[in-house]
Amino acid sequence: MAVPKRKHSKARRDKRRSSNWKLSVPVLSACSACGAAKLPHRACKACGQYKGRTVVTVADAE
Repeated sequence: MAVPKRKHSKARRDKRRSSNWKLSVPVLSACSACGAAKLPHRACKACGQYKGRTVVTVADAE
């Protein structure tokens, strides 16, 4: 059975694990009603529409 001869440092261990925890950029799609960028399968934050229907009332921030 293979046994390590020396202890690996925490820095060496963390360097090896660094590539496994990368975050991915969320995919954005354009809203069909207003054209704003939104997450897919969610209501638009700008106009409140989802699949051509208004599902959320959005108050204008003025």
